[in-house]
Amino acid sequence: MAPPPHAAATGGAVAARPASDAAPAVTVEEARLDRDVPRRILADSGFDGVAPAFATALRGAGSYGQAERAAVRHGERLWRRAVDRAQGRGPAGGELSRDDDRSLYWARLAMTRELRAWHAESGLSDAAGVRLLERLESTSRGQESLALGGGGDRAGERERDRAKGVKQIVVTGFDPFTLDRDIRISNPSGALALALDGTVIRTADGPARVETAVFPVRWGDFADGTVERALRRALPRADLFVTVSQGRVGRVDVERYNGAWRGGFGDNENVSETGLVPVKNPATQPQWTRTTLPYAGIVAAGTGRFPVYDNTSVTEIPAGAAAPVVRPDGPTPGSAARAGGGGDYLSNEIAYRATLLRDRLGLDIPGGHVHTPVLQFGPDNTDPATGSVTDPVFVQNRLDITEQLREIVRVAAEES
Repeated sequence: MAPPPHAAATGGAVAARPASDAAPAVTVEEARLDRDVPRRILADSGFDGVAPAFATALRGAGSYGQAERAAVRHGERLWRRAVDRAQGRGPAGGELSRDDDRSLYWARLAMTRELRAWHAESGLSDAAGVRLLERLESTSRGQESLALGGGGDRAGERERDRAKGVKQIVVTGFDPFTLDRDIRISNPSGALALALDGTVIRTADGPARVETAVFPVRWGDFADGTVERALRRALPRADLFVTVSQGRVGRVDVERYNGAWRGGFGDNENVSETGLVPVKNPATQPQWTRTTLPYAGIVAAGTGRFPVYDNTSVTEIPAGAAAPVVRPDGPTPGSAARAGGGGDYLSNEIAYRATLLRDRLGLDIPGGHVHTPVLQFGPDNTDPATGSVTDPVFVQNRLDITEQLREIVRVAAEES
């Protein structure tokens, strides 16, 4: 029997598909939910009820519009709950440290899996399903509330802040990654985003308000413009932006140069991409962009436990040459990028995209990328197969990284 016609992407009624057509596709990321560690993280933070509540709301949706409202409401609720937990508001919900970013990640994946299952039976078009996933992703990552001065409950506060001369700062982080190497992984940049969202940092020049968002570790989302959609409205209202990701062991790096090259490392869907960073208007795409963060002031300041470096190294193919070479002092004229200071993965790419957007919008604001130290477990908890999902050293390392990056943002605001 042929399936019924799909409903329109908006406003269409939901019609049941035959059972034979109802099996949802589960992504590589979502499939990891069935392992023990994600279940323990969700239970130990109280986030194990998030996806079932969302599934109940979807079952009550009789149209695309109702499903979209459910996706937006529950996505926003997840982001706010994760931020509140990280910042000490409300119940902890379990024994997992409040500063932990992983419950947000795994709860979101549980929600997207529920959405795919519901959509497979809904009769809505594939385009409608994609749009619902986009809204759930963007709201649960803080991206839709990132536009400083935009809508939402804090809009009035933001506008009043601007009228008073309060600086506006954008900070972004990432999901955990390399999960097949160690599924217990946490990402300190994501923890930083939860710790800073909506907070006010006191500087010598007065207060500065911080708004944050997190991004997926997926090549496809970046090619589809997720960074530009989130930052296009936010950057013109910002006085400073800092993209953050996890970098090298034992050090913080302020990345001076960003390259227009993807190096092929597998993402969270185990997809590999190699080639020029795909952007709109490729004819005007530069091979390199650079930070406008006050890197000298950041390096000179005593911001915390880890040494901070102004990283100027890049990998390039010099003009007229064929083989890549490492340049410790930045790119040479006419060269082709093969790695920025932040490498050739998505941390380099978000820095490249954000600074390219800054330049294309003609914005004269400080902005660039900072790499945190690698977040490490305690010395007795290094085996992914037998280790605990957390330990005191792991928590203290993450807290230390968060506080040092908070101080780096403060210094950047003062020096700008």
